[in-house]
Amino acid sequence: MQSPAAHLAQRLSREAEDVCRHYLSNGKKHGRYWLVGNVHNAPGRSLYVRLAGPTSGKGAAGKWTDAATGEHGDLLDLIALNLNLGALKDTLEEARRFLNLPRPEPPPRFPRDAAPLGSPEAARRLWAMGRSIRGTVAERYLSNRCLNDVGQTSSLRFHPRCYYRRDDKLSGSSPETWPALLAKVTDNHGTLTGLHRTWLDPNTAAKAPRDPNRKAMGNLLAHAVRFGQAADVMVVGEGIETMLSLGMALPTLPAAAALSGSHLAAFLPPERLRRLYVAVDADLAGQTAAATLIERISPRGIETIHLHPVCGDFNDDLRNAGLGELRANLRAQLAPIDVKRLLDPASS
Repeated sequence: MQSPAAHLAQRLSREAEDVCRHYLSNGKKHGRYWLVGNVHNAPGRSLYVRLAGPTSGKGAAGKWTDAATGEHGDLLDLIALNLNLGALKDTLEEARRFLNLPRPEPPPRFPRDAAPLGSPEAARRLWAMGRSIRGTVAERYLSNRCLNDVGQTSSLRFHPRCYYRRDDKLSGSSPETWPALLAKVTDNHGTLTGLHRTWLDPNTAAKAPRDPNRKAMGNLLAHAVRFGQAADVMVVGEGIETMLSLGMALPTLPAAAALSGSHLAAFLPPERLRRLYVAVDADLAGQTAAATLIERISPRGIETIHLHPVCGDFNDDLRNAGLGELRANLRAQLAPIDVKRLLDPASS
């Protein structure tokens, strides 16, 4: 049985020229092809779309290739890239709209048992409800902390109405809803074990006026929010913003945010790790957690190196002194073998 995506791709291929005229209006027809600059409708001739041919297989109508980038696909792929649609369901909906087709009947829904409050399963379900942070108050929150261009980070998502349950008994049992930045906690194999939520004020893009305005759920012990895939070298620290700041300064260094001092002390490094940088917050709790972690993993033969901020943490450094000064401070603390590969990767 043909999938809905394959069916819509074939329907689009029968109207390939109309699709091109609608989504790639800056291009023009040239024989059996439509020529345009790229999938975003820039003027030019780099991208070409086949306008005639069979509905599937080699030489099919609707197949396209961008000679400049090597990208290729069918008309569904083109629509998704043209409109920056991240989810397949959104692409299918747009294709049906263009083809003037009715929406399909939704499949029957069966009630699911409620996941235990705060459990890894509850964390997985909440994560599945999240979406990209691009264009949201979560992106504004991070940008206000000088953390830019992190919208594609796979460990972060946004939830527009995330439940917040107050801890005090006098407030009643009804939860509130606030926008929230979601951060995925995983083990060394990439399995989601928990979730961290930062509730946000939709008007100011600051943290929501609640205490606490951050909470974690699921199984956090030994795990972390990860940015990049660790191999032989990585850095671990406490806060998400701290590790994103280090990621801006050292973009090729995989990072992990353990979320608190106690969880930093219990962090479990990957098996193949040879050198671990530990970002130490400038307070007694951060220094104690780093010392405990290093003492615990030293029998494994992993080299450990402290990274110390000038201010309270590395996000403070980024906001107060800028990216250049942050990199200069880190350069003096890195192992000599890592300076070129982490700070000057283009020349290594």
